[in-house]
Amino acid sequence: MCRADGAVRPASHLAAPSGDPRGSVDDSSASSYASLEEEDPPVNLPTAPRAGTDRRTFLRYAAGIGAVVPLAALSGCGSSSTQDPNVIGIAYQQFGSGTLMEDWIDRTAQAYTQEYQDRSVELVPIVAAENDYFTKNELLMSSPRTSPDLVYEDTFILLSDVGAGYVQPMTEYAEQWEHWQDVAPASREAVTGEDGEIYAIPTHTDTRAIWFNKDVFAEAGLPEDWAPTSWEEILEAARTIKEQLPEVAPFFIFSGKAQGEKASMQGFEMLLYGTGGGVGLYDADAKKWVIGSQGFLDALTFLRTVFEEELTLPVSRHLDPNIGESIYSTVMPAGELGMLLDGSWISQNWVEDAPSPWPEWADTLGLARMPTQNGDGTGWVTLAGGWSWVLPQYCTDPEIAFSFIEALLTTDNSVQRAIEDNHITVRADVAEVEEYRTYSPTAEFFTGLLEGAYYRPALPNYPEVSAAIQDAMEVVMTMAQTPEQAQAAYDQAVTDIVGPENVQEESR
Repeated sequence: MCRADGAVRPASHLAAPSGDPRGSVDDSSASSYASLEEEDPPVNLPTAPRAGTDRRTFLRYAAGIGAVVPLAALSGCGSSSTQDPNVIGIAYQQFGSGTLMEDWIDRTAQAYTQEYQDRSVELVPIVAAENDYFTKNELLMSSPRTSPDLVYEDTFILLSDVGAGYVQPMTEYAEQWEHWQDVAPASREAVTGEDGEIYAIPTHTDTRAIWFNKDVFAEAGLPEDWAPTSWEEILEAARTIKEQLPEVAPFFIFSGKAQGEKASMQGFEMLLYGTGGGVGLYDADAKKWVIGSQGFLDALTFLRTVFEEELTLPVSRHLDPNIGESIYSTVMPAGELGMLLDGSWISQNWVEDAPSPWPEWADTLGLARMPTQNGDGTGWVTLAGGWSWVLPQYCTDPEIAFSFIEALLTTDNSVQRAIEDNHITVRADVAEVEEYRTYSPTAEFFTGLLEGAYYRPALPNYPEVSAAIQDAMEVVMTMAQTPEQAQAAYDQAVTDIVGPENVQEESR
């Protein structure tokens, strides 16, 4: 990437939206870069992003001053041999028209560059569908000519990127960081590889439950303190809403390939981990992926029922990668949805400074734990995940890059970030702050779910397995295959992905 003084940095985070690492930085590579940008439209709300957050600009912070520079101006930058370790390039995902990530990095960069006046921070938001974001980051990290110095990464894909050699360990820095022991053990484990090395610093976690519209429930004759104890009770509530309020979509569950990891985690795994099998996707004791699972089939059957009985939005809406933002900005505030299976963070869409503020959300929406299939076990289920900061293999100076992670994750900054982003902390020091504990009427509910949360298998093959789950969901919801056929295809796909020696039939 070119600095104002002519020094050279790789353009990965500037051209990150293209997802195509440059071969050599010449006119032909710049042309290829631009072509890929045109072919990859944003997947969020049609609202235009703010100046400085679109895919053709990046922000540069030097001595606390941010400047917007056109991406095209960077196409003449040179090779990685002249990278400046004092320029910290940061890649992250831009969600719709929101600016929370930019604001977080912005305020940190301004303070950081005042303290370290010989350093600057350069970043670009990557506007892309969830799966596309992961792919683009991997392509960028694969070359020293395109690699950022820091990448914001979902923990579910971390060990896959570790296995591919895209990410370097940061054990020596993490263990010396003053807040490492404040991180919850499960979150520390989630970013630790099988080799015992630490590969990321977790920023936060999340949990999932059923959000329901109390006004819709009241009109349909359902209780305001609704607390389902089985899947059947969810279906019965949905059927009641459909009968009493035909203009309202009873229930929404993220499903299909367009929804990416949201479909796997917010949707399918919230069903699967509530079935009686108790194993889920992976048997950690046997170190084998599970196929032939009755729970897997039951989850697909529940999904088929939801779509077959038209207890949700039309399939065409589910196939829209923008559907999440549409739900948050219009469908839910308008009272057009009865129940939504989703995460702890979504009320950030309705706060005063959000693109679609909805002051009444706290009074209008109720929360219910997602029940297990038949009320077995604890009676409820949730999945927990989270994001993290990683050092790519070609990070110019890991020590300097890690110092910016430390700046991002001070206690005060982390409290402010949690409040702005409405997320659940993984840190004991943050959880002790009164401002955090009381920042949202939902904070206590979702934080309380952590004690019984399941985590996705933190293994290199998980992203491919997750894609196979999305395939199975899609063919079931579109009626292209029966649940039994979809499960058989999934079982074969997983066997092909991990090898027949790494799968086992669930014992029934």
